[in-house]
Amino acid sequence: MLLRFRVANVRSLRDEQELSFVVPGGDEGRGARRLRLSDGKELPLYPVLGIFGANASGKSNVITALRNMRDAVLNSYAAWTSYDGIPRDEFALDPDTAAESTSYEADFTLEDGVRWTYGFELGAARVESEWLFSYPKGRRQVWFDRDASREKVYEFPGDRLKDRALLARITRHNSLLLTRAADDGHPQLTPIYEWFRRNLWDITPEAERPQREMFTAQLLLKDETARRRVEELLRVADLGIAGAEVEHEPGKQPVVRLQHSGGTETVPLDWQVESFGTRSWFALIGPLLLALDTGAVLLVDELDASLHSRFAAEVVRLFQTPWVNPKGAQLVFTAHDPSLLRGPGGERFLDPGQIWLTEKDDQGATELFPVSDLEPGKEQDLMTSYLEGAFGGVPRVSEGKVARTLRQTAAAVEMEAEQR
Repeated sequence: MLLRFRVANVRSLRDEQELSFVVPGGDEGRGARRLRLSDGKELPLYPVLGIFGANASGKSNVITALRNMRDAVLNSYAAWTSYDGIPRDEFALDPDTAAESTSYEADFTLEDGVRWTYGFELGAARVESEWLFSYPKGRRQVWFDRDASREKVYEFPGDRLKDRALLARITRHNSLLLTRAADDGHPQLTPIYEWFRRNLWDITPEAERPQREMFTAQLLLKDETARRRVEELLRVADLGIAGAEVEHEPGKQPVVRLQHSGGTETVPLDWQVESFGTRSWFALIGPLLLALDTGAVLLVDELDASLHSRFAAEVVRLFQTPWVNPKGAQLVFTAHDPSLLRGPGGERFLDPGQIWLTEKDDQGATELFPVSDLEPGKEQDLMTSYLEGAFGGVPRVSEGKVARTLRQTAAAVEMEAEQR
Protein backbone atom coordinates (compact mmCIF):
# COMPACT_ATOMS: atom_id res chain seq x y z
CA MET A 1 0.00 0.00 0.00
CA LEU A 2 1.13 3.55 -0.66
CA LEU A 3 1.68 5.56 2.52
CA ARG A 4 3.21 8.83 1.34
CA PHE A 5 4.57 10.42 -1.81
CA ARG A 6 6.94 13.39 -2.03
CA VAL A 7 8.01 15.32 -5.11
CA ALA A 8 9.92 18.49 -5.98
CA ASN A 9 10.64 20.40 -9.19
CA VAL A 10 8.09 18.72 -11.45
CA ARG A 11 5.94 21.09 -13.50
CA SER A 12 4.30 23.55 -11.09
CA LEU A 13 5.42 21.52 -8.06
CA ARG A 14 8.54 23.59 -7.51
CA ASP A 15 9.15 23.10 -3.78
CA GLU A 16 8.78 19.70 -2.14
CA GLN A 17 5.14 18.67 -1.75
CA GLU A 18 3.75 15.64 0.06
CA LEU A 19 0.62 13.57 -0.48
CA SER A 20 -0.22 11.24 2.40
CA PHE A 21 -2.72 8.41 2.91
CA VAL A 22 -1.92 8.28 6.64
CA VAL A 23 -4.86 9.39 8.80
CA PRO A 24 -3.71 12.58 10.58
CA GLY A 25 -3.38 12.22 14.33
CA GLY A 26 -3.94 8.48 14.11
CA ASP A 27 -7.71 8.96 14.43
CA GLU A 28 -10.08 6.58 12.68
CA GLY A 29 -11.27 8.24 9.48
CA ARG A 30 -14.03 7.49 7.02
CA GLY A 31 -13.39 4.03 5.64
CA ALA A 32 -9.86 4.06 7.09
CA ARG A 33 -8.05 0.73 7.23
CA ARG A 34 -5.66 -0.30 9.94
CA LEU A 35 -2.56 -1.60 8.23
CA ARG A 36 -0.54 -4.01 10.36
CA LEU A 37 3.18 -3.40 9.89
CA SER A 38 5.92 -5.99 10.24
CA ASP A 39 6.92 -4.58 13.63
CA GLY A 40 3.44 -5.32 15.03
CA LYS A 41 2.21 -1.73 15.01
CA GLU A 42 -0.91 -0.63 13.17
CA LEU A 43 -1.15 2.40 10.90
CA PRO A 44 -4.55 3.89 9.95
CA LEU A 45 -4.72 4.68 6.23
CA TYR A 46 -7.34 6.22 3.97
CA PRO A 47 -8.34 4.21 0.89
CA VAL A 48 -9.21 7.38 -1.08
CA LEU A 49 -7.69 10.84 -1.52
CA GLY A 50 -9.34 13.57 -3.59
CA ILE A 51 -7.41 16.57 -4.94
CA PHE A 52 -9.47 19.71 -5.58
CA GLY A 53 -8.52 23.18 -6.76
CA ALA A 54 -9.03 25.91 -9.31
CA ASN A 55 -8.23 25.40 -12.98
CA ALA A 56 -4.48 25.40 -13.65
CA SER A 57 -3.71 25.19 -9.92
CA GLY A 58 -1.63 22.02 -10.33
CA LYS A 59 -4.08 19.20 -9.52
CA SER A 60 -3.19 17.16 -12.58
CA ASN A 61 0.51 17.76 -11.95
CA VAL A 62 0.29 15.66 -8.78
CA ILE A 63 -1.04 12.76 -10.86
CA THR A 64 1.65 13.44 -13.47
CA ALA A 65 4.36 13.31 -10.82
CA LEU A 66 3.15 9.94 -9.51
CA ARG A 67 3.06 8.62 -13.06
CA ASN A 68 6.51 10.05 -13.80
CA MET A 69 8.01 8.22 -10.84
CA ARG A 70 6.51 4.94 -11.99
CA ASP A 71 7.69 5.52 -15.57
CA ALA A 72 11.21 6.27 -14.36
CA VAL A 73 11.38 3.06 -12.34
CA LEU A 74 10.05 0.94 -15.21
CA ASN A 75 11.92 2.55 -18.10
CA SER A 76 15.14 4.24 -16.97
CA TYR A 77 17.41 1.42 -18.09
CA ALA A 78 15.96 0.80 -21.54
CA ALA A 79 14.60 4.22 -22.49
CA TRP A 80 17.10 6.68 -21.00
CA THR A 81 20.25 6.83 -23.07
CA SER A 82 23.37 8.94 -22.75
CA TYR A 83 22.40 10.68 -25.99
CA ASP A 84 18.86 11.72 -25.06
CA GLY A 85 19.45 12.84 -21.48
CA ILE A 86 16.91 12.32 -18.70
CA PRO A 87 13.24 13.32 -19.04
CA ARG A 88 12.38 15.51 -16.05
CA ASP A 89 9.53 17.94 -16.83
CA GLU A 90 11.01 20.45 -14.37
CA PHE A 91 9.52 23.76 -13.14
CA ALA A 92 9.87 26.13 -16.07
CA LEU A 93 8.93 29.55 -14.67
CA ASP A 94 12.17 30.07 -12.73
CA PRO A 95 15.45 29.40 -14.64
CA ASP A 96 17.33 28.86 -11.38
CA THR A 97 14.88 26.22 -10.16
CA ALA A 98 14.76 24.58 -13.57
CA ALA A 99 18.49 23.96 -13.32
CA GLU A 100 18.07 22.12 -10.00
CA SER A 101 17.43 18.40 -9.67
CA THR A 102 14.00 16.79 -9.70
CA SER A 103 13.21 14.48 -6.81
CA TYR A 104 10.70 11.72 -6.08
CA GLU A 105 10.21 9.61 -2.95
CA ALA A 106 7.55 7.06 -1.98
CA ASP A 107 6.80 5.25 1.28
CA PHE A 108 4.93 1.98 0.77
CA THR A 109 4.49 -1.52 2.16
CA LEU A 110 4.75 -4.92 0.53
CA GLU A 111 2.52 -7.87 1.31
CA ASP A 112 4.64 -8.91 4.30
CA GLY A 113 3.94 -5.58 6.04
CA VAL A 114 7.51 -4.27 5.77
CA ARG A 115 7.63 -0.54 5.11
CA TRP A 116 10.00 0.74 2.44
CA THR A 117 11.19 4.17 1.36
CA TYR A 118 12.54 4.53 -2.15
CA GLY A 119 13.53 7.74 -3.89
CA PHE A 120 15.85 9.42 -6.34
CA GLU A 121 17.00 12.80 -7.66
CA LEU A 122 17.41 13.40 -11.37
CA GLY A 123 19.66 15.94 -13.03
CA ALA A 124 19.63 16.87 -16.69
CA ALA A 125 22.13 14.19 -17.67
CA ARG A 126 22.59 11.84 -14.71
CA VAL A 127 20.95 10.36 -11.63
CA GLU A 128 22.22 12.62 -8.85
CA SER A 129 21.16 10.35 -6.00
CA GLU A 130 19.10 7.25 -5.26
CA TRP A 131 18.23 5.52 -1.99
CA LEU A 132 16.35 2.55 -0.58
CA PHE A 133 15.46 2.08 3.10
CA SER A 134 13.40 -0.57 4.87
CA TYR A 135 11.85 -0.73 8.35
CA PRO A 136 11.32 -4.43 9.14
CA LYS A 137 11.40 -3.88 12.91
CA GLY A 138 10.50 -0.20 12.99
CA ARG A 139 14.09 1.00 12.63
CA ARG A 140 15.57 2.18 9.37
CA GLN A 141 17.86 -0.13 7.43
CA VAL A 142 19.82 1.41 4.56
CA TRP A 143 19.93 -0.99 1.63
CA PHE A 144 21.79 1.34 -0.69
CA ASP A 145 22.67 5.01 -0.93
CA ARG A 146 23.83 6.56 -4.19
CA ASP A 147 25.33 10.02 -4.54
CA ALA A 148 26.90 11.06 -7.84
CA SER A 149 28.83 13.89 -6.17
CA ARG A 150 30.86 11.47 -4.00
CA GLU A 151 34.06 9.80 -5.05
CA LYS A 152 32.51 6.49 -3.98
CA VAL A 153 29.11 6.85 -5.61
CA TYR A 154 27.47 3.77 -4.08
CA GLU A 155 27.36 2.77 -0.44
CA PHE A 156 25.79 -0.48 0.82
CA PRO A 157 25.74 -0.33 4.64
CA GLY A 158 25.23 -3.63 6.37
CA ASP A 159 26.02 -5.67 3.27
CA ARG A 160 22.34 -6.61 2.98
CA LEU A 161 22.26 -6.47 -0.79
CA LYS A 162 23.57 -9.26 -2.99
CA ASP A 163 25.80 -8.56 -6.01
CA ARG A 164 26.67 -5.08 -4.76
CA ALA A 165 29.86 -4.62 -6.73
CA LEU A 166 28.23 -5.89 -9.91
CA LEU A 167 25.24 -3.56 -9.56
CA ALA A 168 27.52 -0.57 -9.01
CA ARG A 169 29.57 -1.48 -12.07
CA ILE A 170 26.77 -2.16 -14.56
CA THR A 171 24.37 0.67 -13.61
CA ARG A 172 24.75 3.59 -16.03
CA HIS A 173 25.09 7.10 -14.67
CA ASN A 174 21.74 7.98 -16.28
CA SER A 175 19.68 4.98 -15.19
CA LEU A 176 18.29 3.88 -11.84
CA LEU A 177 19.99 1.06 -9.99
CA LEU A 178 16.57 -0.37 -9.13
CA THR A 179 15.63 -0.62 -12.82
CA ARG A 180 18.96 -2.18 -13.78
CA ALA A 181 18.74 -4.72 -10.97
CA ALA A 182 15.20 -5.76 -11.88
CA ASP A 183 16.21 -6.14 -15.53
CA ASP A 184 18.55 -8.91 -14.39
CA GLY A 185 15.96 -10.41 -12.04
CA HIS A 186 17.74 -9.43 -8.81
CA PRO A 187 16.00 -11.49 -6.09
CA GLN A 188 15.93 -8.76 -3.44
CA LEU A 189 15.22 -5.67 -5.54
CA THR A 190 12.79 -7.09 -8.09
CA PRO A 191 9.89 -7.09 -5.56
CA ILE A 192 10.38 -3.33 -5.08
CA TYR A 193 10.36 -2.82 -8.84
CA GLU A 194 7.26 -5.01 -9.14
CA TRP A 195 5.41 -2.82 -6.62
CA PHE A 196 5.78 0.11 -9.01
CA ARG A 197 4.83 -2.02 -12.00
CA ARG A 198 1.61 -3.14 -10.30
CA ASN A 199 0.65 0.28 -8.91
CA LEU A 200 0.23 3.96 -9.78
CA TRP A 201 -1.96 3.24 -12.81
CA ASP A 202 -2.85 6.53 -14.45
CA ILE A 203 -6.31 7.00 -16.00
CA THR A 204 -7.73 10.09 -17.64
CA PRO A 205 -11.42 9.40 -18.41
CA GLU A 206 -11.28 11.21 -21.76
CA ALA A 207 -7.98 9.66 -22.92
CA GLU A 208 -7.35 6.15 -24.25
CA ARG A 209 -11.03 5.37 -23.80
CA PRO A 210 -11.31 2.89 -26.72
CA GLN A 211 -8.58 0.71 -25.19
CA ARG A 212 -10.31 0.71 -21.81
CA GLU A 213 -13.66 -0.01 -23.45
CA MET A 214 -12.12 -3.12 -25.00
CA PHE A 215 -10.63 -4.13 -21.66
CA THR A 216 -14.07 -3.98 -20.03
CA ALA A 217 -15.53 -5.88 -22.99
CA GLN A 218 -12.94 -8.62 -22.47
CA LEU A 219 -14.11 -8.94 -18.86
CA LEU A 220 -17.63 -9.58 -20.14
CA LEU A 221 -16.18 -12.49 -22.10
CA LYS A 222 -13.89 -13.78 -19.37
CA ASP A 223 -16.33 -15.79 -17.25
CA GLU A 224 -19.78 -15.57 -15.70
CA THR A 225 -18.53 -13.99 -12.47
CA ALA A 226 -16.68 -11.20 -14.30
CA ARG A 227 -19.67 -10.62 -16.55
CA ARG A 228 -22.08 -10.30 -13.63
CA ARG A 229 -19.79 -7.82 -11.86
CA VAL A 230 -19.57 -5.58 -14.92
CA GLU A 231 -23.32 -5.73 -15.51
CA GLU A 232 -24.04 -4.96 -11.86
CA LEU A 233 -21.90 -1.83 -12.02
CA LEU A 234 -23.74 -0.78 -15.17
CA ARG A 235 -27.08 -1.26 -13.43
CA VAL A 236 -26.10 0.43 -10.16
CA ALA A 237 -25.21 3.60 -12.06
CA ASP A 238 -28.93 3.94 -12.88
CA LEU A 239 -28.38 4.27 -16.62
CA GLY A 240 -31.42 2.20 -17.49
CA ILE A 241 -29.15 -0.67 -18.50
CA ALA A 242 -30.30 -4.22 -17.84
CA GLY A 243 -27.33 -6.10 -19.25
CA ALA A 244 -24.84 -6.35 -22.09
CA GLU A 245 -24.41 -8.37 -25.28
CA VAL A 246 -20.96 -9.12 -26.66
CA GLU A 247 -20.19 -10.53 -30.08
CA HIS A 248 -16.68 -11.80 -30.57
CA GLU A 249 -15.21 -13.38 -33.67
CA PRO A 250 -11.64 -14.73 -33.70
CA GLY A 251 -9.18 -12.09 -34.83
CA LYS A 252 -11.65 -9.24 -34.38
CA GLN A 253 -12.39 -6.86 -31.53
CA PRO A 254 -15.48 -7.56 -29.42
CA VAL A 255 -18.68 -5.73 -30.39
CA VAL A 256 -20.68 -4.52 -27.37
CA ARG A 257 -24.38 -3.68 -27.24
CA LEU A 258 -25.83 -2.55 -23.94
CA GLN A 259 -29.37 -3.70 -23.21
CA HIS A 260 -31.60 -0.79 -22.20
CA SER A 261 -34.87 -1.24 -20.36
CA GLY A 262 -37.85 -0.32 -22.52
CA GLY A 263 -41.04 -0.97 -20.63
CA THR A 264 -41.47 -4.74 -20.36
CA GLU A 265 -38.65 -5.51 -22.78
CA THR A 266 -34.96 -4.72 -23.17
CA VAL A 267 -33.57 -3.10 -26.29
CA PRO A 268 -29.90 -3.54 -27.35
CA LEU A 269 -28.38 -0.35 -28.76
CA ASP A 270 -25.41 0.00 -31.06
CA TRP A 271 -22.31 1.21 -29.27
CA GLN A 272 -22.01 4.36 -31.40
CA VAL A 273 -25.35 5.74 -30.15
CA GLU A 274 -24.51 5.37 -26.45
CA SER A 275 -24.02 8.63 -24.57
CA PHE A 276 -20.57 9.97 -23.76
CA GLY A 277 -21.22 9.49 -20.03
CA THR A 278 -22.31 5.86 -20.47
CA ARG A 279 -19.26 5.02 -22.56
CA SER A 280 -16.94 6.74 -20.08
CA TRP A 281 -18.47 4.78 -17.19
CA PHE A 282 -18.20 1.50 -19.13
CA ALA A 283 -14.54 2.23 -19.96
CA LEU A 284 -13.74 2.90 -16.31
CA ILE A 285 -15.33 -0.30 -14.97
CA GLY A 286 -12.56 -2.61 -16.22
CA PRO A 287 -9.63 -0.77 -14.61
CA LEU A 288 -11.67 -0.27 -11.40
CA LEU A 289 -12.35 -3.98 -11.03
CA LEU A 290 -8.74 -4.86 -11.84
CA ALA A 291 -7.49 -2.43 -9.16
CA LEU A 292 -9.94 -3.80 -6.58
CA ASP A 293 -9.00 -7.39 -7.42
CA THR A 294 -5.25 -6.77 -7.10
CA GLY A 295 -5.16 -4.13 -4.34
CA ALA A 296 -3.53 -1.58 -6.65
CA VAL A 297 -3.17 2.19 -6.37
CA LEU A 298 -5.31 3.81 -9.10
CA LEU A 299 -4.82 7.40 -10.28
CA VAL A 300 -7.79 9.04 -11.99
CA ASP A 301 -7.27 12.54 -13.34
CA GLU A 302 -10.43 14.68 -13.61
CA LEU A 303 -12.77 11.98 -12.33
CA ASP A 304 -15.76 14.25 -12.89
CA ALA A 305 -14.72 15.51 -16.34
CA SER A 306 -16.71 12.96 -18.32
CA LEU A 307 -18.71 11.29 -15.55
CA HIS A 308 -21.86 12.49 -13.84
CA SER A 309 -21.28 13.36 -10.18
CA ARG A 310 -23.29 10.28 -9.18
CA PHE A 311 -20.92 8.04 -11.14
CA ALA A 312 -17.91 9.76 -9.60
CA ALA A 313 -19.38 9.25 -6.13
CA GLU A 314 -19.92 5.55 -6.89
CA VAL A 315 -16.25 5.17 -7.82
CA VAL A 316 -15.26 6.63 -4.45
CA ARG A 317 -17.73 4.39 -2.61
CA LEU A 318 -16.27 1.29 -4.23
CA PHE A 319 -12.88 2.01 -2.68
CA GLN A 320 -14.32 3.19 0.65
CA THR A 321 -16.43 0.07 1.24
CA PRO A 322 -14.35 -2.64 3.00
CA TRP A 323 -16.35 -5.64 1.77
CA VAL A 324 -16.05 -4.41 -1.83
CA ASN A 325 -12.38 -3.55 -1.40
CA PRO A 326 -10.97 -6.32 0.83
CA LYS A 327 -7.45 -6.14 -0.65
CA GLY A 328 -6.93 -2.49 0.25
CA ALA A 329 -6.88 -0.91 -3.20
CA GLN A 330 -6.34 2.84 -3.12
CA LEU A 331 -7.64 5.70 -5.23
CA VAL A 332 -6.18 9.14 -5.89
CA PHE A 333 -8.41 11.36 -8.00
CA THR A 334 -8.59 14.98 -9.07
CA ALA A 335 -11.92 16.76 -9.48
CA HIS A 336 -13.68 20.11 -9.72
CA ASP A 337 -17.13 19.00 -8.56
CA PRO A 338 -17.64 20.14 -4.93
CA SER A 339 -20.65 17.82 -4.56
CA LEU A 340 -18.13 15.04 -3.91
CA LEU A 341 -17.51 16.70 -0.54
CA ARG A 342 -21.05 16.11 0.72
CA GLY A 343 -23.19 12.98 0.86
CA PRO A 344 -26.86 12.86 -0.26
CA GLY A 345 -28.04 13.35 3.31
CA GLY A 346 -25.78 16.35 3.94
CA GLU A 347 -23.14 14.24 5.71
CA ARG A 348 -19.44 14.40 4.91
CA PHE A 349 -18.59 12.21 1.96
CA LEU A 350 -14.84 12.57 2.57
CA ASP A 351 -12.97 13.35 5.77
CA PRO A 352 -10.85 16.53 5.97
CA GLY A 353 -7.70 14.40 5.72
CA GLN A 354 -8.94 12.92 2.44
CA ILE A 355 -9.52 16.30 0.81
CA TRP A 356 -6.37 17.84 -0.62
CA LEU A 357 -6.24 21.29 -2.20
CA THR A 358 -3.89 22.89 -4.69
CA GLU A 359 -3.12 26.60 -4.88
CA LYS A 360 -0.56 28.54 -6.88
CA ASP A 361 1.49 31.39 -5.44
CA ASP A 362 2.48 34.56 -7.28
CA GLN A 363 5.44 32.76 -8.89
CA GLY A 364 3.22 30.02 -10.33
CA ALA A 365 4.34 27.33 -7.87
CA THR A 366 1.76 24.89 -6.50
CA GLU A 367 1.17 24.22 -2.83
CA LEU A 368 -0.55 20.95 -1.92
CA PHE A 369 -2.20 20.56 1.48
CA PRO A 370 -5.05 18.66 3.19
CA VAL A 371 -8.10 20.40 4.62
CA SER A 372 -7.29 18.71 7.94
CA ASP A 373 -4.33 21.13 8.28
CA LEU A 374 -6.89 23.94 8.55
CA GLU A 375 -8.65 22.17 11.45
CA PRO A 376 -12.29 22.54 10.34
CA GLY A 377 -15.00 22.03 12.95
CA LYS A 378 -16.56 18.58 13.28
CA GLU A 379 -19.96 19.90 12.19
CA GLN A 380 -18.62 22.27 9.55
CA ASP A 381 -20.11 21.79 6.08
CA LEU A 382 -16.98 21.16 4.00
CA MET A 383 -18.66 21.70 0.63
CA THR A 384 -20.11 25.07 1.60
CA SER A 385 -16.84 26.17 3.20
CA TYR A 386 -14.92 25.12 0.11
CA LEU A 387 -17.22 27.02 -2.25
CA GLU A 388 -17.00 30.11 -0.04
CA GLY A 389 -13.21 29.99 -0.28
CA ALA A 390 -12.66 29.27 3.41
CA PHE A 391 -10.03 26.67 2.55
CA GLY A 392 -8.67 28.25 -0.63
CA GLY A 393 -8.39 26.11 -3.73
CA VAL A 394 -11.23 27.82 -5.65
CA PRO A 395 -11.03 30.29 -8.54
CA ARG A 396 -10.76 33.92 -7.44
CA VAL A 397 -13.51 35.07 -9.76
CA SER A 398 -16.46 37.10 -8.52
CA GLU A 399 -19.91 36.59 -10.02
CA GLY A 400 -20.18 38.24 -13.41
CA LYS A 401 -16.47 39.08 -13.56
CA VAL A 402 -15.89 37.18 -16.82
CA ALA A 403 -18.79 38.91 -18.57
CA ARG A 404 -17.73 42.33 -17.27
CA THR A 405 -14.17 41.72 -18.45
CA LEU A 406 -15.35 40.80 -21.95
CA ARG A 407 -17.58 43.87 -22.11
CA GLN A 408 -14.77 46.16 -20.94
CA THR A 409 -12.38 44.62 -23.47
CA ALA A 410 -14.87 45.11 -26.31
CA ALA A 411 -15.41 48.75 -25.29
CA ALA A 412 -11.65 49.36 -25.18
CA VAL A 413 -11.23 47.88 -28.66
CA GLU A 414 -14.02 50.08 -30.05
CA MET A 415 -12.46 53.19 -28.48
CA GLU A 416 -9.05 52.37 -29.95
CA ALA A 417 -10.65 51.86 -33.37
CA GLU A 418 -12.40 55.24 -33.17
CA GLN A 419 -9.15 56.96 -32.20
CA ARG A 420 -7.43 55.46 -35.25
